[in-house]
Amino acid sequence: MSDEVTADGSEPPTEGSPRRSPLAIARIVLAVVVLVAVVLALFQTWDDVSTSLTAVSPAALVACVLLGLGPPACTMLGWRAVLRDLGSPLPIPPAAGIFFVGQLGKFVPGSVWTVLAQAEMGARLRIPRRRSAVVGLVSVALSLLTGLAVGVPALPLLLRRDDARAVTVLVLIALPVLAAVLHPPVLNWLIARGLRLLRREPLERPLSRRAVATMSAWFLGAWAFAGASVAVLARDLAPSVSPAELVVTCGCGFALASAAGMLVVLLPAGVGVRDGLLVLLLGAVMPIGAATAVAVIIRFVTTFADVAYAAIGWLWARAHRLLGTSSDESRFS
Repeated sequence: MSDEVTADGSEPPTEGSPRRSPLAIARIVLAVVVLVAVVLALFQTWDDVSTSLTAVSPAALVACVLLGLGPPACTMLGWRAVLRDLGSPLPIPPAAGIFFVGQLGKFVPGSVWTVLAQAEMGARLRIPRRRSAVVGLVSVALSLLTGLAVGVPALPLLLRRDDARAVTVLVLIALPVLAAVLHPPVLNWLIARGLRLLRREPLERPLSRRAVATMSAWFLGAWAFAGASVAVLARDLAPSVSPAELVVTCGCGFALASAAGMLVVLLPAGVGVRDGLLVLLLGAVMPIGAATAVAVIIRFVTTFADVAYAAIGWLWARAHRLLGTSSDESRFS
């Protein structure tokens, strides 16, 4: 988030590299360990998994991919709404270029790279870095909080409990906490406090209730698309699963697993954590081999969607000279 590091195009101070190197190495090692564990687990159950993979119908795969394109689009529109609220309205082409290309940073261990990449790209369109960084961090927080809120009903399955009272208690605890954190005065206080601690100038205007509500609505739509993409595969492999079970295990379960993956910031895109939890949740209503096959396909579909959108955003931005010279930047200043 530091303006001094990149404002003049100079390289970051070399003395900062040694401090980051051990943590960077630890992240890489942890990611490798998790990936090896996932590969070994997949190898041990490969007979069942491969059978389930070949059993998925082409129609279900196509529907899963189409639904999987929904979450990134919804997330970008929510991010764009808050950026506009803070004083930087962008048409969809440059917004897509900044957001989707920056989103590739989540595949690097550590959750801050997406925010930093979006802030740096936004600076080329004369969006203050602190504003882009704040929007990026708010996006991460709201994505996590809405994911946890949607995922609460799946917790009893993860804990192997089917007690409806447990769900009620968890919802009654989670919703007030979520509402408090999402309350604009609280968010604005946290943002102002964070900028003050970082010795940065405050934002020119506070976040409005409408912006927070709009972003939350778009993010809930993203979770709905994601859950539907999982449900299509689960229904295809386990036709006997009831609609209610699909909603809890696929809709709520995927949101819960993804939010847990987001909390493990050392791993790129929550790899291993999200997939493992999703298998456990789906395993409550279908064979483990089929659940693993669903998790494998969903990981591929979400990665494909991120990369495809990033490629389109980059090409669109380049074609419209949205990331080029200062004369181009002035159109959106």
